[in-house]
Formats: sequence, C-alpha cells, structure tokens
Amino acid sequence: MAKLKMFEMDFSRAATRIGTVLCGLLAGCILLAQPTLADGDPEAGKQRAITCAACHGADGNSVNPEWPSLAGQNERYFRETLMAFKSGKRKNALMTAQAMLLNETEIANLGAYYALQEPAQRSADPELAAKGERLYRGGNKETDVSACIACHGPTGRGNAPAGYPALAGQHATYTAKQLNDYKTGARTSDGDRQIMRNITAQLTTDQMKAVAEYIQGLR
Repeated sequence: MAKLKMFEMDFSRAATRIGTVLCGLLAGCILLAQPTLADGDPEAGKQRAITCAACHGADGNSVNPEWPSLAGQNERYFRETLMAFKSGKRKNALMTAQAMLLNETEIANLGAYYALQEPAQRSADPELAAKGERLYRGGNKETDVSACIACHGPTGRGNAPAGYPALAGQHATYTAKQLNDYKTGARTSDGDRQIMRNITAQLTTDQMKAVAEYIQGLR
C-alpha cells in the first residue's frame, strides 16, 4: 500500500509538470497565431532612447541594479511591457509617467533599438548561482515548480515570438524583486494564466535570490 501511495504521488506530480509544460506550449502557439506587430525603426528608437539613458544606460545596460537592463530584450515583450505601464496594468509611478508620453510607434521604435543592443556580461556569486542553476534548469519536483528554461531558454534569451522575456545578464537585485512582486501579487502583468504568479507562489525568498543570481551570470 505504501508503494502504491508513493506511485500515486509521483504520478500526480508528473502529471502536474506535464500539464504546465503543455499549457506553456499551447500558450506559445496561441501567441504565434496572433497578428505580427509592425516593425519598429531602430534608428528612430536610438534617438528616442536618449531620455531613457539616465536610468537604463545609453546602450540599454543599466548601472543601477534596481533598474532593469533593456539591451537584447525581444521587441514583443518590450512593447507589451510598455503598454502595460501605459494602461496601468503594471504599476510604477516613474515608468507609467514615461510610458504615457509614448505613442505606439515610438514604443515600437524603442523596442527595435534595444533588441539590437548587446547585453552586458555580468558575474555572479558561484555558490549562490549554483543553487539557482538547479532551479532554472530543473525546477523543483517536490513543490511542482517548473524549470525556467522551458520559457526563457538554456541561455536566457527568452522566446521572442511568444513574448517571453530575455533574462540573461539581468541584475539579480531587479530580478529578485520582480519574482517577489509576482509572489505577493504586487505585479500581475503575467496575464490571466498567471504563469509567473503560480510559479513564484512555491518559491522561497532564498530560492528567488539564488535563481536571480544565476540569471545575472548567464551568457
């Protein structure tokens, strides 16, 4: 009976993980089926990005670890993020004010410019990053946490057509805060499926810090 119970528990966990992966694949297919967004003009975006440089760096690589680097971010995620700030779906007083000044063409141009920039290569604490790597690549079967690699890729480049963000080289401080915001519900811009909120609900603060550290050192 004990072996049967253990088998049932393992089967349930496996089914949950498989279901999560299938949902992610289905979501990707749905997003791919949506109309393609108009291409932005990177040269025009470069000029518009002058006002963004104070926080995000001239080439999209921010110096302050509390502010995200934008270099190398895919256009779809960038646009959807700016539109979320613009609509108030994602809340940040500074970014909402900035986004309100941008029209859709300017947002597209900025996205095209930042997508072409090279992300800075950053170092990470080896011990903490090693713990984060296990979560990023393998998830946590004990708590049914899906591996980050499924959506964000083995090198953290994300999935541009599906709009899943690139993460490689992102500041650990910023990433850890975003994960915690998803966990607490302060950030809800992951949509109705609540993928990130469901995942972070099962993560401890130490686990979030570890995976954020690993992401910072990804290349």
